Amino acid sequence: MSAPAPEFDGPRAFCRDCLGGLDIKAVRCGECGSPRLVRHPALPSLTLAHIDCDAFYATVEKRDNRDIADKPVIIGGGKRGVVSAACYIARTYGVRSAMPMFKALALCPAAVVIRPDMAKYVRVGREVRQAMQTLTPLVEPLSIDEAFLDLSGTQRVHGMIPAKVLARFARDVERDIGITVSVGLSCNKFLAKIASDLDKPRGFAALDQIEARAMLADKPVGFIYGVGPATQQKLLQRGFRTIADLQRADEVELMKQFAGEGRRLWRLARGIDDRSVVPDRGAKTISNETTFDTDIRDYATLEKVLWRLSEKVSSRLKGGDLSGLTITLKLKTADFRQRTRSQSIHAPTQLAAKIFAVSREMLAREIDGTAFRLIGTGVSALREGSLADDTDMLDRRSAHAERAMDDLRKKFGHAAVIRGIAYNGPAQDEDEEE
Repeated sequence: MSAPAPEFDGPRAFCRDCLGGLDIKAVRCGECGSPRLVRHPALPSLTLAHIDCDAFYATVEKRDNRDIADKPVIIGGGKRGVVSAACYIARTYGVRSAMPMFKALALCPAAVVIRPDMAKYVRVGREVRQAMQTLTPLVEPLSIDEAFLDLSGTQRVHGMIPAKVLARFARDVERDIGITVSVGLSCNKFLAKIASDLDKPRGFAALDQIEARAMLADKPVGFIYGVGPATQQKLLQRGFRTIADLQRADEVELMKQFAGEGRRLWRLARGIDDRSVVPDRGAKTISNETTFDTDIRDYATLEKVLWRLSEKVSSRLKGGDLSGLTITLKLKTADFRQRTRSQSIHAPTQLAAKIFAVSREMLAREIDGTAFRLIGTGVSALREGSLADDTDMLDRRSAHAERAMDDLRKKFGHAAVIRGIAYNGPAQDEDEEE
């Protein structure tokens, strides 16, 4: 997609700290002396951004505890758990998200390990999201800590080009919320996402379609979003190793070999992406899972853990004023094989009792003597509002009882009301929002 013509001209370079305009060849700001400059010949015409919070979970924890600001921090826990997030210091040791905790700690034994506090991360993520929405109504969340923004047509509203608006946003988030973000600015979503990874952390990078083709050329085909291991293997078998190989290919020939996917690959290899920013996407799934210290095959024990997970998912749904139509059970066996079962319900729910009841039915069908190392539950097909949990008498009574329990917990603490099934569960929780 070609870049739209700018509404009116603007600076090709400016200071990220004071926002003063500069000559494009400047190396420091003449006003404040900052070396943090943004420069690009097409800067006034670039309006589509990808904003990504830097090492979000870990940064929030460092913000709240200055004693660990200069230490390696891993968000996760449990000997058999996985890394939910790692700060940039920990990453220098080779620690990465989704890495087993035992491996992460072997690489970085001095790391400070903190259990995830998803309620806190959701609150901070919501603050950042609200700040984004003051820039433009076209905000498409991808996860709790990243989003696409389309600032087309906003220059007259803000009195400055989108690049300056985004730099001011990043500065204000750091000052007011206490975390840092990286900004990628381009003419489409694919290139904006690439740009946001070029200068992390606390970065700002601009990329236009003309330069993108050369920059992409030497990247492996798996660099293109949506190209997983299976597709990558098919491409390799047909001689496509790098994106340059795709750039040299004939579009029709690629379509013959890969159908519609061939056209998508041909276009993205050239930095062409026509996808629009969809502002109502939001989170696709709210889920919670637990990895056990020892494998469990006993139904009663799994059932107790499942209830606690259902309560956590319900709490996050209620906190976000969301409900969902599809409930999913996730199990992982001792040999790391995953079982995923889903069931749609007749009306959207955010109730722990409903999530648990449906999940428990699916769990009962999976009990066959297999030992499980992980269990999780989640809700998808989300929409705003609690909606109709009272569509029949049983659900209505359950909803009233559960909301009464919620009120008591808000007043006296979570431990004020505990259902009998919630006792005695051996696990470590890992939260996910996709």
